[in-house]
Amino acid sequence: MSSLRSRAWQAALLGGLLVFAAACGGGPDGAGGGQQQKPSAVPDNTALLGAIKADPQLAGGLPPAVAQAKTLRLASNIQSAPNNFYAADGKTPIGYEVDLAKAVGAKLGVTVAYQDLAFGSLITSLQSGRVDLTMAAMNDTKERQQQIDFVDYFSSGITIMIRKGNPDGITGPDTLCGKNVAVVQGTSHQKFATAQSAKCTQAGKPAITVTATDSDNQNQNQLRTGRVAAILNDLPSAVYISRTAGDGKFFEVVPGQPIEGGPYGMGFAKNNSKLRDAVKQALQSLVADGTYGKILQSWGVEQGAIKEAAVNGGS
Repeated sequence: MSSLRSRAWQAALLGGLLVFAAACGGGPDGAGGGQQQKPSAVPDNTALLGAIKADPQLAGGLPPAVAQAKTLRLASNIQSAPNNFYAADGKTPIGYEVDLAKAVGAKLGVTVAYQDLAFGSLITSLQSGRVDLTMAAMNDTKERQQQIDFVDYFSSGITIMIRKGNPDGITGPDTLCGKNVAVVQGTSHQKFATAQSAKCTQAGKPAITVTATDSDNQNQNQLRTGRVAAILNDLPSAVYISRTAGDGKFFEVVPGQPIEGGPYGMGFAKNNSKLRDAVKQALQSLVADGTYGKILQSWGVEQGAIKEAAVNGGS
């Protein structure tokens, strides 16, 4: 997922269709939306998380202050389904990121206390010591690595969303040639579609007709009515929309790895390498024992799974 793509998403289920509003600039890097969701859209991972046993050796690597408090103070910008959003009660954070954070905490023998902060204040909250870590669909980039450290936990990127049943036979970027594709104006998705169109013509194929609109909601309406053959969107958002819009009857996602993918990272202050390394090892343990994969699969975002919890792996 390119850092050019940022979001200020809000959503509600109206007549079974998710209505999204998207904005570029000044918001979190990931994509998604949702405040109140149908119960079927929210997996119950209580048993899975409850089965995680604390690892005394990993817990021994925690900084003394965290070990004594037995709490990880985690800051997020809680507004983006399925990454992180509020349950129907408007108070309980849920999402695949929330479940991953709870799993890491359980492995380290600590609980996770959420703070809902503005996205723009997350890095400074780490630097000031207000929180211990952040987890908010934040792209791990070289620029941000100058300020904080990351432990990568997910790989996002551009994903192709199509009508259910794939009537236009779209299987990847090369099959978009000659098709009408919708994007949100000014996003990295528009940039990619334009570049892909040039590749089509260079190969002697028809160009892509790129339809740029102001919102994903407009794009979804166009896709449903067949005015466009595909939408370019971010992986977590596209998967969640496909699972929930029209009870999963409207859209689907073209299988495969995200296009121009990049990692989301949990953030840590530069002077907190002890906690960074403990969390990295806990996450890697969850990857190895399969818990990590089960959490992503339950939310339908297993396409973004990483194999290694790298430190500062973004470019």
